[in-house]
Amino acid sequence: MESPHNYLAVIKVVGVGGGGVNAVNRMIDAGLRGAEFLAINTDAQALLLSGAEVKIDIGRELTRGLGAGSDPEIGRQAAEDHRPEIEQALSGADMVFHHCRRRWRYRYWRAPIVATLRKD
Repeated sequence: MESPHNYLAVIKVVGVGGGGVNAVNRMIDAGLRGAEFLAINTDAQALLLSGAEVKIDIGRELTRGLGAGSDPEIGRQAAEDHRPEIEQALSGADMVFHHCRRRWRYRYWRAPIVATLRKD
């Protein structure tokens, strides 16, 4: 008799920016299981405090880890600069859920970049 196969989906939950990383932290604190948690931010301190398994500091060079200062163009550029790192972190996923703050100034750089990468 053949051994059973593992048919569980690989689910990745990605928090992008301060609001997204906070949402991921709340999910982790609530004990949500069955997913890999990722945090992507330009703010190194926020990443340090995150409980996510995978943390991607996209502000290392551009902002020296001090955050984007509410500038969506800086955030977009930081994400583009770290595109290969983000792609690698999302690889192997069957499903990707990403969360970012829904303020008009921020959503333009975060959601499209992560959404484009998760489709690939």
